[in-house]
Amino acid sequence: MPRALFLDERGGTLQLRDAPDESLADGEVRVQVAYSGLNYKDALAVTGRGKIIRGDFPFAPGIDLAGTVAESASDAFAEGDEVIGTGWGLGEERPGGYAERQRVPASALVPLPDGLTLRQAMIAGTAGLTATLAVMALDEHDFYGDADLAEVGEIVVTGASGAAGSVAVTLLAAAGAEGVAATGSPDAHDYLRDLGAARILDRRELSGGPEQPMQSARWAGAVDAVGGDTLATLLSQMQRHAAVASFGNAGGHELHTTVFPFILRGASLLGIDSNTCPNARRRTAWQHLARTLTDADYDRLTGRVVSLDEVSRAADDVLAGRTRGRVLVRV
Repeated sequence: MPRALFLDERGGTLQLRDAPDESLADGEVRVQVAYSGLNYKDALAVTGRGKIIRGDFPFAPGIDLAGTVAESASDAFAEGDEVIGTGWGLGEERPGGYAERQRVPASALVPLPDGLTLRQAMIAGTAGLTATLAVMALDEHDFYGDADLAEVGEIVVTGASGAAGSVAVTLLAAAGAEGVAATGSPDAHDYLRDLGAARILDRRELSGGPEQPMQSARWAGAVDAVGGDTLATLLSQMQRHAAVASFGNAGGHELHTTVFPFILRGASLLGIDSNTCPNARRRTAWQHLARTLTDADYDRLTGRVVSLDEVSRAADDVLAGRTRGRVLVRV
């Protein structure tokens, strides 16, 4: 019988136990899960430190999964198809990827693109998808015109040693961009250079909030995984018509800024939401990852590989900042 990790209540203890298959409704598929991941949001859900889970308990968390279709009640996928599931409430509103077999709406899945393995898909996971959407948004921003990211100047990545930040640094390096990795972890400097960071920035230069509404223009672009005062500082330092792609709130959910960066320099704040990203855009992002990152890149991005019964301990490490890169869950 397949097994899954369950929480019986918010903040409860994860338990690995049998999870009998339920009948499929029209439009659903059953996925034999090979890999999942441990994202910051997963760590909040598993430990009960964030109100992430909105489904009924007992509940199987995990906002990512990659595996093979074992059974299908949908025309979109057939038995044997390899698929990726992220977002659309997976691991939040409906049971998620910490299960050996999971019932998922076909509309919440995308095909595994050519050139990508199931393992690599979950080394990227939600964090990698989000970072890819952010880098794509910068690349498509009007400020750059016909220029590519390699020509525009320094692009800073905050939370660079985290999962999404690490992928962003890697993608910028692959594009030939001058990626600046902002981190508060001195022991992550060599890791970030290995990913391709052009230089390292102490996060304290950005984390205190801007000293004045407009500061010296420094950045041709930014990928922000932190939010709060860090995002406010970035906005005050953007070059004319440059953009910040923002998706994080580890540094706080409030944003204290002024209109000046927007109306005097034409700065743009691009919100990145991978949870409900339309599937056409989602497929484009996964294809971009498949084309861009190498096997060696995925190896460098893998911070730790854990089994289902090790997820709880790893979640504590993620929230304490004791991990770098991606935590891959082998199901």
